[in-house]
Amino acid sequence: MRILQRYFAVSILQAVAFVMLAFLGLLAFMDLTGELPTVGKNGYGIQHALLYVVVMVPGHVYEVMPVAALIGTIYTMAQFASTSEFTIMRASSMSTRMAGAMLFRIGVVLVVVTFIFGELIAPRTAPLAEKIRLTGRGATISAEFRSGVWTKDVIKSEGMSGQVIGSRFFNAREVRPDGQLVGVKLYEFDSSFRLRSLTEAKTASFQGNNLWRLNEVTENIFSNPALLKPGAEATAANNFGQETSLIETRKHQSKDLVSEITPKILSVSASDPESMSANELAVYTRHLAENKQGTERFKVAFWKKLFDPLAVFVLMALALPFAYLHTRSGGVSLKIFIGIMIGISFLLVNTLFSHIGVLSTWPAALTAIMPSLIFLALAIGALWWVERH
Repeated sequence: MRILQRYFAVSILQAVAFVMLAFLGLLAFMDLTGELPTVGKNGYGIQHALLYVVVMVPGHVYEVMPVAALIGTIYTMAQFASTSEFTIMRASSMSTRMAGAMLFRIGVVLVVVTFIFGELIAPRTAPLAEKIRLTGRGATISAEFRSGVWTKDVIKSEGMSGQVIGSRFFNAREVRPDGQLVGVKLYEFDSSFRLRSLTEAKTASFQGNNLWRLNEVTENIFSNPALLKPGAEATAANNFGQETSLIETRKHQSKDLVSEITPKILSVSASDPESMSANELAVYTRHLAENKQGTERFKVAFWKKLFDPLAVFVLMALALPFAYLHTRSGGVSLKIFIGIMIGISFLLVNTLFSHIGVLSTWPAALTAIMPSLIFLALAIGALWWVERH
């Protein structure tokens, strides 16, 4: 059985590696084609485009590994069927359960590789690729709004601890590749959601330990002396005119700001959740929840990070029935074509469920695992059919 397990492993892993190289070559060509129109503009050279394509490869490995495992396993199983090797194996007392167990052990290796690329490598190379592209073009991190990147945090009485006494909206017009912020605006509200200060800074740099250094600062403080009197809070809350009775403007060459917002959170807020690690998604989802912001998209992405690598097992199980189909049931090329169609169908269903789950507010874990459960049911049904026939 060890010899047979080794034979299965070598044959399948070689096929998967070949399919993976083909996919990576195709995706790299598509990435390069997408970058060529900007080559030669604003100092963006062909060396930047090529480096960008290379750095994007780990992310593509994570994306296509389940499909590569499916096609590689189908190719190997079809080869075994066409040469009657699988028939001989079955005649030598190898059951479907034993064949499935051998595929499972091989799948463990592929799942581990997928997790390594998805959690350790791709989340680091994706920001690096974007940084290479922006640095080459002399540009800044793109934002979802024309006004720049927006995020929100809470104001606590003792900096990073103590009672919550208000909230702060954090806006940066530009986020440079080195992490420096340009055109910073801070809107601070009290616990009753009244605007208490508007701070503008030309630039801001992160000093570590949740400390920002703001430069060339203009601070507008909105205060109402009437609110300082005992019992005046309830009366003034319904009187908008009293809220803006006093505006004080202060200018500082530099000022320190303590905030739970970090360059990582700012970069994440402008990033695609699919390119983030599960740990980053968990941290950012918690930050959004604490600030009463929508988290559904990031919750779905978090659970997909956990469940998508396990789809390797499901798709390899779906490839096993192809070993029971003899050459008269179709050549190897036809079975590979069917495998490609199944892989594309899985990607489409996976993406479709992600969008529908967010729009319909389905449970994030169920949204992420449902495509795998559907294809697992198909695999079990296909194995039952070939066993009966």
